[in-house]
Amino acid sequence: MAPERSPIRIVVLISGSGSNLQAIMDSCQRNEINGEICAVISNKANAYGLQRAQLADIDTQVLSHKDFDSREAYDQRLAQLIDSYNPDLVVLAGFMRILTADLVQKFKGKMLNIHPSLLPKYQGLNTHQRAIDAKETFHGASVHFVTEELDGGPVIVQAKVPILADDTAHTLSQRVHEQEHIIYPLVVKWFSEHRLTMEADYAVFDNQPLPAQGAPYPEE
Repeated sequence: MAPERSPIRIVVLISGSGSNLQAIMDSCQRNEINGEICAVISNKANAYGLQRAQLADIDTQVLSHKDFDSREAYDQRLAQLIDSYNPDLVVLAGFMRILTADLVQKFKGKMLNIHPSLLPKYQGLNTHQRAIDAKETFHGASVHFVTEELDGGPVIVQAKVPILADDTAHTLSQRVHEQEHIIYPLVVKWFSEHRLTMEADYAVFDNQPLPAQGAPYPEE
């Protein structure tokens, strides 16, 4: 019988409401993730996700980018702050900052992000409206490892949603969010079970390289 593994230590970075943070917190509470969130860090003091964490007795930190005169200086301090919690995994959950190469390299292979599109389509912002304007039939979300390329790291899982004839960016984003709250905790769970790693420039699940678009959810 395999020895029981210690729970992983997770640091979550947010800038806003923290709905994906909440989904991961709930999954930890249900013991689906073999891990604990040891800190939530935000670059915005008014981020509602900080209140979510405080209600769950999770340590919170605010590190405002406005207090630094360069992106490099901010990320250097952010790396130190993350490091102080000795995390096994860093989760970006709506953290609206483009990270410097030094920060990404420091946590390479143990930093995850979720992006509201079927990557590599629609990197960057305003993904829902862009997908509607392009008359796409499907849209969705992707969980990926973070690399120096913006929204360009190896994809782990994607969830698809159909784009309906009367969809607006708001209605489409709501349905995408529902899927995000399923797939992000799932990927964190896999990482906590040591089933998921990043090798070179691809993701590996259960010792098998994942395809470029990751594993579909639900599995097709």
